[in-house]
Amino acid sequence: MPLSTQSQSQDEQYVLVANLDNARNLSNILKAITCKDHAVFTATANGLKVTVEDCKCMQANAFIQADIFQEFTLKEDMVIFQVNLTVLLDCLNIFGGSTAAGASTALRMCYMGYGHPLTLFLEEGGVVTVCKINTQEPEEPIDFEFSSSNVTNKVILQSESLKEAFSELDMTSEVLQITMSPSQPYFRLSTFGNSGNAHYDYSKDSDMMELFQCSTTQTNRYKMSLLKPSTKALAISCKVSVRTDSRGLLSLQYLVRNDDGQICFVEYFCCPDEEVAPSECEQVSVHLV
Repeated sequence: MPLSTQSQSQDEQYVLVANLDNARNLSNILKAITCKDHAVFTATANGLKVTVEDCKCMQANAFIQADIFQEFTLKEDMVIFQVNLTVLLDCLNIFGGSTAAGASTALRMCYMGYGHPLTLFLEEGGVVTVCKINTQEPEEPIDFEFSSSNVTNKVILQSESLKEAFSELDMTSEVLQITMSPSQPYFRLSTFGNSGNAHYDYSKDSDMMELFQCSTTQTNRYKMSLLKPSTKALAISCKVSVRTDSRGLLSLQYLVRNDDGQICFVEYFCCPDEEVAPSECEQVSVHLV
């Protein structure tokens, strides 16, 4: 049964119906936040927000705006449910996630409400597969109270530049130290791994720097184990916004273009591991951009 022939009477029983001509536009962005098995889906008139948390210290959010979908119907102000993200991704790629020209998997995602499964209708080449995934009582995501009014420092970089930095820094380090300052070194990434200490510096006038707004000098360390999952979002993004607030809470916001050129966002929040005085930063090797 082609997805387009589903009867209106069937749709009426659902509180959420979301259609995509290309399921990869959903699966790719969900892969970018996959660091734990379960995710909380929140549907509003604006679209879908998918949240994954780790140890109450890190939170990853994927935002898929309503206009990304060919159809997005919501019968309540807000619909929230929790599903196993690994199982969902397996279902979305049930046809193998083909990238061949002209080949794509159409998706119709339906939810009847509390206690009901999330139903996926997937069609490729006239073949339809129906997957039903059990939903769970959602755990309320942490509100980190990250407000733009409390942001002390912000930079926007081209993602390619940050990919290069991560490829050169020592990822055996237990922490990533980030220094943001209105004066030199402006924006610095530091690691302290098996190969010694390494620093990667960006000038505020660098071609890779699209925006530099730093009002105070901050140096904070973040657990590398919590930040590593964000490199999956970095890999598919074209720009990244790095922000810190007065508490040292880190926001990494990635701008992602899907297969159809539409824009989605992935955001990671990470609590600081420990605060470091600038004088503690020891230079061993420095790369300037």
